[in-house]
Amino acid sequence: MTSARQDDPVPEGRSGDVTASPGGTFGRTILFDVALPVGLYYILRAFGLSELVSLLLSGAPPALHTVQTMVRHRKVDTIGLFVLTVVAAAAVGSLISGDPRLALARSGWITGLAALWMLATLTFKRPFTYRALEALVSGRAQLLDRLWCTTPLFRRVWRGLTWLWGLGLMVDAVLRVVFAYTLPVDTVPALDGALYAVTYVVLQVITQIVLVRTGTLRMIFGEAGDDEPDREEARPDRAPGSGTGDTA
Repeated sequence: MTSARQDDPVPEGRSGDVTASPGGTFGRTILFDVALPVGLYYILRAFGLSELVSLLLSGAPPALHTVQTMVRHRKVDTIGLFVLTVVAAAAVGSLISGDPRLALARSGWITGLAALWMLATLTFKRPFTYRALEALVSGRAQLLDRLWCTTPLFRRVWRGLTWLWGLGLMVDAVLRVVFAYTLPVDTVPALDGALYAVTYVVLQVITQIVLVRTGTLRMIFGEAGDDEPDREEARPDRAPGSGTGDTA
């Protein structure tokens, strides 16, 4: 995982519930943050460019993707600015020191700081994974709010998933930094891309297992549907673990 914007660890809802296509967002992230940087690095090396120059130029696709996203949405994205700042700082530091490993480690620092921020949201009223769910299924905002306020199990699930993703990304970040400073430079870009896939798949599989086994998917996407408000209204009261407990 190379940046905080790429992955939402929550399932896609039914047609009309999702504000943006998670598959499309993930596909663009894979292209600009993984495939293009890795491919560009090895192409530049094949043409005889140095490790440092190849690494700096291969950082262009993620940076340009971030800028393009902000321009398209006409909104300054603080996470995007953070990513650009880290990439720029790593580039400047690498040029000053002449050490390509500083540029190699940039994805690890980005991922690590993103993981810390994700864990920090556990101190907020509602954590990161719940907010990501809200963004994906805006058509069910009232149901989600009601579940959060009335169902302790629902709250525990999303807090637990925030721990899962925060700690998982922290492990990912540490591995990236270790790779950057211990392995041959030309080996690391390919390993970075492979680690992204492994981290995402493992965390997604665990997330889906948790959502199914706790009945969380059934709470959100149960058979009632939006056109049956009476049954939907009653569903949170019948959800596993509902009742009194800590409040939002």
